[in-house]
Amino acid sequence: MDKNNRIYVAGHSGMLGSAIVRLLKKKGFENLVLSNHRELDLRDSLAVKNFFAMQKPEIVIFAAARVGGIQANLEHPAEFLFDNLAIQNNVIHQSFLSGVKKFCFLGSSCIYPRECLQPMREEYLLTGPLEPTNESYALAKIAGLKMVEYYRKQYGFGGISVMPCNLYGTNDSFDPSRSHVLAALVKKFVDAVGSEIDSVTVWGTGSARREFMHVDDAAEAILFLIDNYNESAFINIGWGIDISIRDLVKLIAQKTGYKGFINWDTAKSDGMPRKCMDVSRLNALGYAPKMLLEDGIKKTIEEYRIRALSKKNK
Repeated sequence: MDKNNRIYVAGHSGMLGSAIVRLLKKKGFENLVLSNHRELDLRDSLAVKNFFAMQKPEIVIFAAARVGGIQANLEHPAEFLFDNLAIQNNVIHQSFLSGVKKFCFLGSSCIYPRECLQPMREEYLLTGPLEPTNESYALAKIAGLKMVEYYRKQYGFGGISVMPCNLYGTNDSFDPSRSHVLAALVKKFVDAVGSEIDSVTVWGTGSARREFMHVDDAAEAILFLIDNYNESAFINIGWGIDISIRDLVKLIAQKTGYKGFINWDTAKSDGMPRKCMDVSRLNALGYAPKMLLEDGIKKTIEEYRIRALSKKNK
């Protein structure tokens, strides 16, 4: 990427999009195109067409999506499928029509089969049924990466697709209806300590395993790949190391200073049994993440405490 490139970050106000914007600015990229949902509804094809005609971005980083945890996915599967298909179809198609030089589609590790072989290699896509609790979101992301692949094959579109593991960190959502597992747990235990609650309930059995990458590392990996990767096949990003939810809960409880009882609600779904990425292709290109999980959790706890205190003082 050149410092003068006009770069559109779709979804710049979200956790990943905002991390990408912070990193771009830190690296001296100032010609950024940013538009929030109130200014541009990416589900509106005409609005997206007009936006591209006016803004003329040269590079597009697609971090926009309707996201949420297990409960949100279970309650609103139609919206998760429709909204995400509409958003990505409009942005990918207009990027192609307007002659965007490089396009980066950002997906999710939930694209892999529920019983996927571990660690999950890129070639394991579509080798088995998806996890039912987030199937609609996964289907949209699979369609998106395939759309980029097919536009590249048929039209020579300069698109790549990047699949991150579970992300967490700065600007994450702590809303119980939308948050992912790590942020949800941080909120539970920080709130419990603050309110002197001696019992915290956690969903599932704790046996599921997840891989976590701080969003700042993910942003670094994405910009690295935009400069160093130009293949039709999508590529995984992450650590290639996972942790059980039970051990994650213990770690967060320890870092927050929580000493009470932990109740496991085994009637709730664990979701996919294990999600650990094979990141050998990423490592072979010369990139590896830096922020260790313990350090990232500590940082997230501090950020949530500051946010909660600010909200309390308003």
